[in-house]
Amino acid sequence: MATAFGSVFMPEMSISWFDGSSWSAAEMVPSDSIQLHPGAHVLHYSSTCFEGLKAFRHEDGSIKLFRLDRNVSRMIQSARLLALPELDEEFVTQMILDIVKRFETDVPAPPGSMYIRPTLFGTEPAIGKAAAPSETACFYVLLSPVGDYFAGGDRALKILVEDEGLRCAPHNGMIKSGGNYASALLPTLKAKAEYEVDQVLFCPNGDVQETGAANFLLIDGNEVITRDLDESFLHGVTRDSILLIAESMGMTVSERTLSVEEMLERIAKPGCEAALSGTAAVLAPVGTMIYKGKEYQVGNGGIGETTLKLRKALNDIQWGKAEDKFGWLTSI
Repeated sequence: MATAFGSVFMPEMSISWFDGSSWSAAEMVPSDSIQLHPGAHVLHYSSTCFEGLKAFRHEDGSIKLFRLDRNVSRMIQSARLLALPELDEEFVTQMILDIVKRFETDVPAPPGSMYIRPTLFGTEPAIGKAAAPSETACFYVLLSPVGDYFAGGDRALKILVEDEGLRCAPHNGMIKSGGNYASALLPTLKAKAEYEVDQVLFCPNGDVQETGAANFLLIDGNEVITRDLDESFLHGVTRDSILLIAESMGMTVSERTLSVEEMLERIAKPGCEAALSGTAAVLAPVGTMIYKGKEYQVGNGGIGETTLKLRKALNDIQWGKAEDKFGWLTSI
């Protein structure tokens, strides 16, 4: 039986604790060593955020992290927006580099990678602080070697277009917090059971946004259309990377409001494509949409050529098969 993506971990992680005034020196500890008071703030008031990025093994044996700076800055932003203790960019960066260096021999060769999960949460044992932040916190970096996301076969996904519900509270959308994923879980499970879909595309009031765990891109000929950034949904690093690559290929990138009506109109065209972007899958093709009980085929219903071209271009940079012309790779 295949191992589930992200379910295998390195035996150690890097960790630091905030005591109310300063962060402790980072140390390596067994990855199952956290002990929490049952009254810890995070367990009651979801004071937590995390990041997801990858390290890649190149043909020459070197290990490169993809867009480390972007993920670190988003982590710091999430911490600030959740009123968690402030993280220092240099400190976080060094913790990530040190733990990857420690397990560099375990970084899989392509198409595998080392998934990196920095995590921050409030630890103060105070169940009376529902309207106040945690004064203490823990920050750790966990590693998970992963294989090919499409090991079971690349296929076009089926998604439910939901124009009534929300993925999460709009003012929290740009925070990478566990609570946002929990918020989308039940609607996604219900949609899978009722319509046999893979994901739910949340489109509150007809405004096309994102699924529970990925940004959404519509590719119509030479144009990539995606929602312009605001605080209501996650500012995906993969999304940003794909858009920059598309522009470098001479494509038109349109970051703007996209209505469900316009989307359904466009996907009826034979050459139209749709895809979900995220760290794990990079770009996953969408072949079918269900809206108000009716099934709509995206383009030819299969895996789009442009989707594959964009995904390959990004993978080639990550794996060292193409020039890193954007300066996205960091060596350990």
